[in-house]
Amino acid sequence: MSTKPLGQYEVWFVPGSHALYGDAALAQVDANAREIAAALDAAPELPVRVVVKPVVISPEAIRQICVEAGAAEACVGVIVWMHTFSPAKMWIAGLAALRKPLLHLHTQLNAALPWAEIDMDYMNLHQSAHGDREFGFIATRMGLRRKTVAGHWSDPVTRKRIGSWSRAACGWNEAQHLNVARFGDNMRQVAVTEGDKVAAQMQLGFAVNSYGVGDLVDAITAVDNLTIDKLVGEYESSYSLAGELASDGGRRDSLREAARIEAGLRQFLERGGFGAFTDTFEDLHGLAQLPGIAAQRLMADGYGFGAEGDWKTAALLRILKVMAAGLEGGTSFMEDYTYDLSADPPLILGSHMLEVCPSIAAGQPSCEIHPLSIGGREDPVRLVFDAAAGPGVVVAILDLGDRFRLLVNEIDVIAPPQPLPKLPVARALWQPRPDFTTACEAWLAAGGPHHTVLSAALDADAIADFAEIAGVELLRIDAATQIRRFHDELRWNQAYYRVAQGS
Repeated sequence: MSTKPLGQYEVWFVPGSHALYGDAALAQVDANAREIAAALDAAPELPVRVVVKPVVISPEAIRQICVEAGAAEACVGVIVWMHTFSPAKMWIAGLAALRKPLLHLHTQLNAALPWAEIDMDYMNLHQSAHGDREFGFIATRMGLRRKTVAGHWSDPVTRKRIGSWSRAACGWNEAQHLNVARFGDNMRQVAVTEGDKVAAQMQLGFAVNSYGVGDLVDAITAVDNLTIDKLVGEYESSYSLAGELASDGGRRDSLREAARIEAGLRQFLERGGFGAFTDTFEDLHGLAQLPGIAAQRLMADGYGFGAEGDWKTAALLRILKVMAAGLEGGTSFMEDYTYDLSADPPLILGSHMLEVCPSIAAGQPSCEIHPLSIGGREDPVRLVFDAAAGPGVVVAILDLGDRFRLLVNEIDVIAPPQPLPKLPVARALWQPRPDFTTACEAWLAAGGPHHTVLSAALDADAIADFAEIAGVELLRIDAATQIRRFHDELRWNQAYYRVAQGS
């Protein structure tokens, strides 16, 4: 049993060479490839298993292994490395058949050259500088999307970059199997949460389907008291419980109803094989409360969630939670709410009505109950906390009609400078990079939505790796962003995608 956080998945390490080198040289290539693959497999930077494959030296062998990779459920990606020269026409059929993410590792066995011992036999065997350029040409000639990593395989930076790509490959694998349940529709008259679900499934893989709130209510109603008792006990042991929700408090029944909703919702999702879900406060027929603590705890267990029917953000959250497995820091549904423009520098306060994941909490959340001015239902139970300070990203996905766009802003989450005694929801306060004005103007120019995923676990490079695998446009707002150049990038991207799609 693997101890790696994503050890149920593997990437295949495929070394390339050519028959002209002879059996002795090929045996050495195989031994060296096994050494590198074993080191990568043992490296903590890689969350997946690395499985070495035999040296490929013919078009037939290359195509076979690429087809096998596509059929292997555990395989989420393929790493290729040319130990020697490997004529690239041999790779065309195999690469054309490959249906898994591809990483081209440009490395060599030895970090240092044995200057006094180098002869032509050494040069012929250790010529990745030669062979990888041949491979890079054919990959470019074929227009293949891939990640290229150059550096010695023992370097932690190289391993971290491979690890980031492997996380993105796991996210892509999750997207191909992800089912999103929508309870109710999008919030009425809202534009950005709409989108083309068929186009999303065609390009990104995940399926989105709607279910009546009554179906969910039936599951909630069927929850027995023993299950409710157990969940309430978890609330009491995991959170700081408000007095009115305690066993002798006046709102204890509301806590039990919240537990009933969580149990029923969880059972519905498990039975249907759903990894993400949405709800909306405009369609709560039969529900006593808008799911608050239920959505928060499900997110903490890895489910994706989107409020007001936002299925794109729900799917994105689930994908990023898979990518972040085993990393420090949480990943949550988020919404930009309001600003502190008097601060130096200005700050963004993010929150939502109820549904922020406790994985980003700075300490033990408080379980509370407060009125909710919209939705027309009973006061909902929710977890209240401040997000932990540290670097992070906010990520969004939007449907532009002709394409999907991923947008990422690097941020620094900070502790609130003052208490928020009258704000009874979970919240995160952050400073966007490079600065408030540039970040906000770039976000708005890109059409960035108000719903996002905030991750303190992943960085922008991991998001970029996923976008490359998915073939989705990515815009980055970071410390180097300049608004004039960002607007130029928007114009260039618009022209590129229209030409690429033939429109």
